[in-house]
Amino acid sequence: MTRSVRLARRTRRTWQAAGAGVAALLALSACSGTGGSGSGSGSGKDSSGKLSGEVTVFAAASLKESFTTLGKEFEEAHPGTTVTFSFGGSDALAASITGGAPADVFASASPKTMKVVTDAGDASGTPATFVRNRLEIATLPGNPDKIASLKDLTRSGLKVVLCDQAVPCGAAARKALDAGGLKLTPVSYEEDVKSALNKVVLKEADAAVVYRTDVRAAGDKVEGVDFPESADAVNDYPITLLKGAHHTDTAQAFIALVRSAEGRKVLTGAGFLEP
Repeated sequence: MTRSVRLARRTRRTWQAAGAGVAALLALSACSGTGGSGSGSGSGKDSSGKLSGEVTVFAAASLKESFTTLGKEFEEAHPGTTVTFSFGGSDALAASITGGAPADVFASASPKTMKVVTDAGDASGTPATFVRNRLEIATLPGNPDKIASLKDLTRSGLKVVLCDQAVPCGAAARKALDAGGLKLTPVSYEEDVKSALNKVVLKEADAAVVYRTDVRAAGDKVEGVDFPESADAVNDYPITLLKGAHHTDTAQAFIALVRSAEGRKVLTGAGFLEP
């Protein structure tokens, strides 16, 4: 066999393999219902009319425990579906969405951060408030510094952590401090509420102003202290379907679960307030 014949055969086999690979990728794309970026590509129902497909949910960090529970319940109720979460500071999530990150649902810890998404035209429909949340002081277990009020956090030598003011929990803390006429310089500003709470859990701070839901989720790792100024800084949590959702029916069904009596039971059980 001449060298030119061998080369021709290798070339033909290479193109055949490449063609098979492209066909496989196209078939996978068709099965998953994920077409081009930026536009929805399927309802999220299979041939029998049952919900199917993956739903990507961007949600505020304070929703982690509750939404994880609801995600598992949703998958059990609808075999063939998958709920994938991205938890973080609402401002960072909103920026990711407006920057083109693929997501189907957005649940924010404040109307302000949700407005970033709606103003950019990335929400499908009108966001709905599904729960509310209020602040609490997280202290070391046993509250060794005897913190009994928001004012106590201004004591000299006390290491206090706050969320960054761009994040809803940080904006709420600032509102509460202003309501009490208090000035507080924290040892650090954290990117989200879980990061702020973790400083206390790791004993890197004496206290943090976080949501009471996060104090409850931490169990005996911290101790919670209520303070009256938190009533002036209650956050509404809105949720919305996003434009470009790949499996719209499935995404809407997850939102319906969050807003249902069952969803509210899970959320209020975690310490959230009814809207």
